[in-house]
This record gives sequence, structure tokens and C-alpha cells, in this order.
Amino acid sequence: MSSIAVVGAGPGLGAAVARRFGQEGFGVALIARNEKHVEALAGEIAELGVRAHGFAADVRDPLALAEALRRAAEAVGTIEVLQYSPAPHRDFMRPVLETTHTDLLGPLEFSVYGPVAAVQQVLPGMRELGRGTVLFVNGGTAVVPHPDRAGTSIAFAAESAYGHLLHDRLAGEGIHVAQLIIPGAITAGHARKDPAVLADVLWGMHRDRHGFRHYADDLEA
Repeated sequence: MSSIAVVGAGPGLGAAVARRFGQEGFGVALIARNEKHVEALAGEIAELGVRAHGFAADVRDPLALAEALRRAAEAVGTIEVLQYSPAPHRDFMRPVLETTHTDLLGPLEFSVYGPVAAVQQVLPGMRELGRGTVLFVNGGTAVVPHPDRAGTSIAFAAESAYGHLLHDRLAGEGIHVAQLIIPGAITAGHARKDPAVLADVLWGMHRDRHGFRHYADDLEA
């Protein structure tokens, strides 16, 4: 059976994606730092009749993240869809002239080491299936750098480059890689940035398998 792993799962977008893919018969693995919270979230999703399990891992610990994804595949089946969408820390968003090389370690661990570790863990299974989807979710600084948010501007750009390289390299193997840019905050009730609306967009990206970069809303000036 098909399954999705949501890395950076929370009660907003992560839960909405779990419900949306669950409606399509997918098993769901939710991965987040807080074990108690992610297991509770998985329990809520399971009450809807979805095969859902929660796993604790910090995306800044590549080995722990890979292990969580390994256990996820054992619980819900080979990961066909990987969504990487953890929310960045506030301390990643420093003004560029106040950002030192050490300030960039966290953002790069978060947005480069984590995605690479996750993809490397699930890619063999996708190749065995002969299909797969990798979905990267980023804020607007991935495409329009902001001088007061240097960490995410730099690290999201690197994540974008990695994703684009994967998109080009893996298309011929039946594995689709795409990125959703969400400018500003995810907002309940917003016509384009409500979690359920975004989850439907992400489902469509998996289903339609067209292009690399997609925008949830217009980029902010």
C-alpha cells in the first residue's frame, strides 16, 4: 500500500497533509522533534481511519532522521511520498551583516543536511517501487532573499538547488521532485494559505507530477 512520510509534522500543515493523503488510502508517518506531540497527532489522524504512526527525530540530526524514516517504512510500508516541511527556527532569521559563519550551521543542518539524509534514506525504496514523489516546502526567502532573514535565505536557496538537481536527475526513474513556496505565514481561513488548501495543492503536485517549483500565493514585495 502507498505511504507518505511528513518530516516536520505539526497540527497545521502536517496534519492537513496527513488527512488529505489518508483520504486517498495512504498510510502516514509523521516525524517531528517532540515525541509526545507527534504520537498524539498520529493518534488523532488514526481516529479518522488512516494508518498513522508518529516518530520522534530532530532534522538537525541526520542519523536520527534516517533511523526514524527507516522505522516509518517498517510501520506503514515503503515510503512512496516524502514531504520535507519543518518550520525554521526564529534564530535562523538574523540580519545579514550580523550573521556569522557559525550562525549558518543551524540553518544548513536544517535545510540541507536534513533533506539530503531524508532523501538518501527513502530513495532506495522508491527505486524499488519504480515510483515516488519528494515534496519540499519552503518560505518565500527560498526565491527572494531577505536581508533580515539571512539564515533561511541562504539555506532555503541551497535546499532549492538540491531539489532542482534531484528533479532533473530522477525524472527518468519515475520519481517526481517538486517544491512548494509559501510566502508569508500559513493562515487558517486564508483562501490560498489555509492548511487544508495547501494540503490539496501538495496532493495535486504529487498526482499531476508537473514542473519543479510551485507557488501557494503571490510573492510578497
